[in-house]
Amino acid sequence: MTLFGQTLDGQQLFGIVSLVSVLALWLIVLGRERNYARWFRQWEADRKARRDAETAQHGPKRGPWG
Repeated sequence: MTLFGQTLDGQQLFGIVSLVSVLALWLIVLGRERNYARWFRQWEADRKARRDAETAQHGPKRGPWG
């Protein structure tokens, strides 16, 4: 096989295929990690909103023991 004018043997071809597959794997992992971070930020914001609504419903606390 010839790639960019360079003749590749089996070992070099295997190395290129391996590198491309590892790159694809890392791109998939990066996408999933970004989705998880986005989900977690939204979950924290929702939790804080629920907690703030609950605190507002019961009124302000007076002291460290409520």
